[in-house]
Amino acid sequence: MPYSLAIFDLDGTLADSFPWFLRTINDVADRFNFRRVADDEIEALRHASSREILTRLEVPLWKLPAIARHARRLKAEAATEIPLFAGVETMLQTLANNGVQLALVTSDSEANAREKLGASAALFAHFDCAASLFGKPAKFRRVIRRAGVEPERVIAIGDEVRDIEAARAVGIACGAVSWGYAAPAALRALAPDHMFAQMDEVADVVCRISLKA
Repeated sequence: MPYSLAIFDLDGTLADSFPWFLRTINDVADRFNFRRVADDEIEALRHASSREILTRLEVPLWKLPAIARHARRLKAEAATEIPLFAGVETMLQTLANNGVQLALVTSDSEANAREKLGASAALFAHFDCAASLFGKPAKFRRVIRRAGVEPERVIAIGDEVRDIEAARAVGIACGAVSWGYAAPAALRALAPDHMFAQMDEVADVVCRISLKA
């Protein structure tokens, strides 16, 4: 069964924001009074789930909305410091040229997302942005409903454990990229349907499946 809808995460999947995150996280920690991240903790945190990270950094759940709003403001100010990964524009154009609908699901604002994507934003048919109390599964369901696509023809592509978990929660395929926030080993441990080591593999896999229809 071919994929006809590809749902992408933004940070760590399409946008190379991890260096910016590392430069920013301790300033945010000081502002919101949670534990700072030491350099020797970074790799261990890349192997942890989102919930485990919040626990280790002692971030109260009630602070998350304010932290998310602040992070979106900082990202908007640092837009020129957060480039797309090499090959993103070509990969997205290839998918669109082969009739694959593109969607973006992110906790960032749509304005920030469109600025990061630049001209490639026009290739996306669906955006579901900003933080949600119900998390990514609810966003995935909304996008799938808007696209009018059966779940078995959808793939979600991201760089974190929660992306795989959200895809499985709604019964769609999941692809994990190895160049983002989470360590590749942490992603492989969850056995995603596809593991991407290079950007051009995304189009190769999705378009090859699509062209079999």
